[in-house]
Amino acid sequence: MATNFLAHEKIWFDKFRYDDAERRFYEQMNGPVAGASRQSSGPGASSGTSGDHSELVVRIASLEVENQSLRGVVQELQQAISKLEARLNVLEKSSPGHRATAPQTQHVSPMRQVEPPAKKPATPAEDDEDDDIDLFGSDNEEEDKEAAQLREERLRQYAEKKAKKPALVAKSSILLDVKPWDDETDMAQLEACVRSIQLDGLVWGASKLVPVGYGIRKLQIQCVVEDDKVGTDLLEEEITKFEEHVQSVDIAAFNKI
Repeated sequence: MATNFLAHEKIWFDKFRYDDAERRFYEQMNGPVAGASRQSSGPGASSGTSGDHSELVVRIASLEVENQSLRGVVQELQQAISKLEARLNVLEKSSPGHRATAPQTQHVSPMRQVEPPAKKPATPAEDDEDDDIDLFGSDNEEEDKEAAQLREERLRQYAEKKAKKPALVAKSSILLDVKPWDDETDMAQLEACVRSIQLDGLVWGASKLVPVGYGIRKLQIQCVVEDDKVGTDLLEEEITKFEEHVQSVDIAAFNKI
């Protein structure tokens, strides 16, 4: 029973053989290792010291190569800078406004207190001359008169210009509906009566006949009036005076102009 159990159990009995084979493989790859180091590290330790040493040597060599290339780049940059400096010096010397003189320093002496000049006593003759001076002389008075005259002249011109300017007249556009008594009313005569009304500030415009019903038509007429002179009440009163033709007057539209 135990034999059959071990036959089916997955146990790595020969693992030490694989470990020895792996150790020998790495020893061949990395070179021989001293016996003392093998004894101190044990049979299962890998010889990684030789591999690390070779890798370090390779890295040092690559760093030296890189350092040499960087030195070359730095030398090229230094040469380019020196060329630029030399060219700049040549340009500065060739420019006409170039001056190599150093700025001069100015020495400022300490300030000294200056005493005001002594006032001389006025003599009697100078007092008389001061009394003769007229601060408000005749010249100033003449200038004031000229300025006043100029101002009055400008005011007068402005008033005349304002008086000549036409005043703004308020006007209105009115659409009137004039209705007759019946269909037998002569509409041409009715329109002639309406247009016969002549008032200051009244201007008649276009007109047309608009059907109302039962064969009756109304007169629709346009007019423009000045608001201060002609009103709607006055228009209605004048039109309704023609009693033989006009039955009524209505305002269809009223617009300010």
